[in-house]
Amino acid sequence: MILISRTKDIAKLRGLSLDDVALKAGLSAKSIYNWGRNSPKSENLQKVADVLHVSTDYLLGRTDEMNATSSDKKVTDILDDETILAFDGMEIAEEDKEKLREYARFIIEQRQRGNK
Repeated sequence: MILISRTKDIAKLRGLSLDDVALKAGLSAKSIYNWGRNSPKSENLQKVADVLHVSTDYLLGRTDEMNATSSDKKVTDILDDETILAFDGMEIAEEDKEKLREYARFIIEQRQRGNK
């Protein structure tokens, strides 16, 4: 069964036994071994996926991506001068972009100094 084999493989990759994973997920030590005979409750599957830092779809064999990402979201560096900054669908004026970049630099500097 894909669920058990993937759970074992990822646990091993993380340096954990199935008992360790179950206990960290708040389940009884041997509960994951029963998944070969009985399907787990969705909340238990989610807890185990969280412990292993993978998606439930990965454990179930629905995807080969351990951590599915949303294609809707993009990561863009605000400090990149080539990034087009916009608000409410309208491009931000260049002088305002520079003010935002200055503020971003200030925040980064504060975090580096430990002043969150």
